[in-house]
Amino acid sequence: MTATVVDAPAAAARRVSLPRCYRFELVKLVSQWRIRLLVLACWIAPALFVAAVGEQSTLPTDTLFGRWMHATGWAGPLVMLGFAGTWALPLLTSVVAGDVFASEDRLGTWRHLLVAVRSPRRIFAAKSLAGLTVVLLLVAGLACSSTVGGLVAVGDQPLVGLDGHLLAPSDAAGRVLLAWACVLAPTLALAGIGLLGSVALGRSPMGLLLPALVALAMQLAQMLPLPVAVRLALPGYAFISWNGLFTSPEQLGPLLIGVAVGLVWAALATALAHLLFVRRDFTNPAYDGSGRRAVTTGLLPLAALAAVTVAVLTAATGATGSGIEQGKVERSLATAFAHLYRMQTRQLNRPAVTEAQLKATAACTKSDGQAAPNGPGNDWRCVVTWHLPGTAVAGTAIYQLDIASDGRFVADGDGPKEVNGYFLVRTPLGDAPNPLWQFDGGVELLDTTSKG
Repeated sequence: MTATVVDAPAAAARRVSLPRCYRFELVKLVSQWRIRLLVLACWIAPALFVAAVGEQSTLPTDTLFGRWMHATGWAGPLVMLGFAGTWALPLLTSVVAGDVFASEDRLGTWRHLLVAVRSPRRIFAAKSLAGLTVVLLLVAGLACSSTVGGLVAVGDQPLVGLDGHLLAPSDAAGRVLLAWACVLAPTLALAGIGLLGSVALGRSPMGLLLPALVALAMQLAQMLPLPVAVRLALPGYAFISWNGLFTSPEQLGPLLIGVAVGLVWAALATALAHLLFVRRDFTNPAYDGSGRRAVTTGLLPLAALAAVTVAVLTAATGATGSGIEQGKVERSLATAFAHLYRMQTRQLNRPAVTEAQLKATAACTKSDGQAAPNGPGNDWRCVVTWHLPGTAVAGTAIYQLDIASDGRFVADGDGPKEVNGYFLVRTPLGDAPNPLWQFDGGVELLDTTSKG
């Protein structure tokens, strides 16, 4: 008797869905001790820092809005935003996005993952979404924690804008939230670069460091006297241009350009990372990245995007120089002085006056008139003139300006003493900080707001 063997049809293996794969990758990420530590730090440390600074006698006046941290709780999240854009967010994206693919190379688990999921595209999407979720969680922690710390320590008081005008607490809250939302664009650009480095460089530590190195290069570039179009074409410009939300009227042109450029960089870098990933040979367990492919498929397209962006912005805006010109500096200084003069008037219980009545103007020179009155530098000298109702003699005040390449300036009062020559003023309630002694301002690099 012979036995007949009947082969049962092989059961079709179930496909792992993207949501299930995403949950798996997210659990893998948050189970790492360094990710948990970062999440904990981002949700606790900013509140402690802002609250501690609010109790100190000295303030971080070299940071935008730092000099107002004793006056309102809304200054705290803006100080933290400046720090995050410079240091925290590039490092966070490096740790998360820069390691999300490279960790599989170090552990040698690609073959196991491919057998389980059987779709490189689905693996890439799941890992990218998991990394994005963690990055958003970290950014939300920085924003919420610093805001809570500032409001608890100082209170819900009006915020002095970058041009000296007062923002009501509700208005300040909306703008602070919008500022943090705007920096998501350059953060996503760095995350996309991190994904690209993690895929292209394999287990090499350079993939992990790539977002931080790119952010550092952009910061150094912003310190140089670059043309406006080149400055705007950098994907990290929204880390700076959010301060345009705190002027009246808002300087939205540079901000919108910075957000758009950041999103385009994020999309292209992620697409290039996907292209490299699906073309990779996973049968080689000793794969350590492809330098040639990283250059041809990664670096060159991003360099081409930067060149095209510079050309488009130059043609669209017509801006060729630094954007810092004598007329802009004078208008910015006079506007800020008029707003802050009204604040000083209220402190001293003097008769109320409006900006229109003051008719404040400024006359500025650079290097005592020996240099062309344009471009950044700490050698700007300005004389502000204003008129009080019923007074025939005009008032004057002298300021020394230090203007950075990105248009931000610090105006340092140089007399007369009773106006801006001393850091305290005597009020009926005691000594108070003199708002005219030293203040921050900004020169709009693009002519996108009205001059009125």
